[in-house]
Amino acid sequence: MQLNKFYSENFYFFTSHINEQISKNVLKFKNIAVVYNETSVNDLKNFLIIKKFCKYNNLKLLILDNLRVAYQFNLDGIVLSHNNKRAIFINKITFKKEFKIIGKVHNQREYYFKKRQNCKSIILSPIFSNKKYTNNQLLGVVKFNLISNHWPKNMFAMGGINSSNFKRIKGTKAQGIGFNSYVNDPEIKKPALYFIRGRA
Repeated sequence: MQLNKFYSENFYFFTSHINEQISKNVLKFKNIAVVYNETSVNDLKNFLIIKKFCKYNNLKLLILDNLRVAYQFNLDGIVLSHNNKRAIFINKITFKKEFKIIGKVHNQREYYFKKRQNCKSIILSPIFSNKKYTNNQLLGVVKFNLISNHWPKNMFAMGGINSSNFKRIKGTKAQGIGFNSYVNDPEIKKPALYFIRGRA
């Protein structure tokens, strides 16, 4: 089964910079989009480097929380963090036809709020251990599945994902992952090929 065209990305790479090594690793993934992981473009030069990289490699580029920048630079979508409480109004005349609105959440309450913001995809984190979260905030596969049991098909796992636990995502209903540090994993090879399972 092929993925619905609107949700063709299985991987979302969150970053605020890019270099040659990161570029090489990002391109090892198929069906990947890039998320500019800043709420404002203070470093315009760096942002434009990322935008050029995405355009050259035919990758979609989204931004965290900033609808104005998404419009100004004709980006492909926006990721709304759990802190974003603003109402989101998308005019299909001024934005791309397939403009994506993705919610990033940690629990059921935040998920319901993202539904009200018209998010069509959800990123749930943190699934695995990482420096950003304490141990009691970690979900693990079992809790991840319990929380997201009745959520829509177009959802993603994020947080602490690396080459050693990557296959464990197959035990969830996630159709893909969001990540940041995983791209620096020295064991990274062709991680996407055995994982992708289409969900229409």
